[in-house]
Amino acid sequence: MAMPSPLATCAIVAVLFLLPSPSLAGDPDLLQDICVADLTSAVKVNGFACKATVTEDDFYFKGLAVAGNTNNTYGAVVTGANVEKVPGLNTLGVSMSRIDYAPGGLNPPHTHPRATEMVFVLQGTLDVGFITTGNKLVAKTITAGDVFVFPRGLVHFQKNNGDAPAAVISAFNSQLPGTQSLATTLFAASPEVPNNVLTKAFQVGTKEVEKIKSRLAPKKS
Repeated sequence: MAMPSPLATCAIVAVLFLLPSPSLAGDPDLLQDICVADLTSAVKVNGFACKATVTEDDFYFKGLAVAGNTNNTYGAVVTGANVEKVPGLNTLGVSMSRIDYAPGGLNPPHTHPRATEMVFVLQGTLDVGFITTGNKLVAKTITAGDVFVFPRGLVHFQKNNGDAPAAVISAFNSQLPGTQSLATTLFAASPEVPNNVLTKAFQVGTKEVEKIKSRLAPKKS
């Protein structure tokens, strides 16, 4: 078999060098010690502009210590500790959240386009799972002290099928992982996704689509 020419070898090495390293699969690396987010800045960058004056409170948040209010449609609530709550997380590529579930509560199928999620169960028992791009469900029942991972970008859910409240702490490899709830994304987008798209995709009638849209529409204040 013929050996590749030195020029071809150099080209291959150059391409491999330019490919993103696995260590950069999350947010970009920081270029300075800290870059506390200026959430009021009009400057648009990939992340947030750095603010000039920094205090210890920029790195502090106590919102995960108390259970959230689960009195809502799904019986579950997410309390985020991301860069919007902790400006000091800007450029650091990590964030957390707390999720509380009433008995029967559901964190409905959703994705995080910018992060992998790892949950640690504080209390209760949850049925959790994610769906691969090959349409395979990977699911497990987890309980207090257990850890489960949801790979970046894959649809996943958590359901409390127990008769007691449950709670988890989630960790993300992004300062702002983003969340797209499938039902809300499809049936409560603005402007609306056309009915003929949804009826064909879900093989249902217009009345069923309108009914779902009415239930998921943002509540008027």
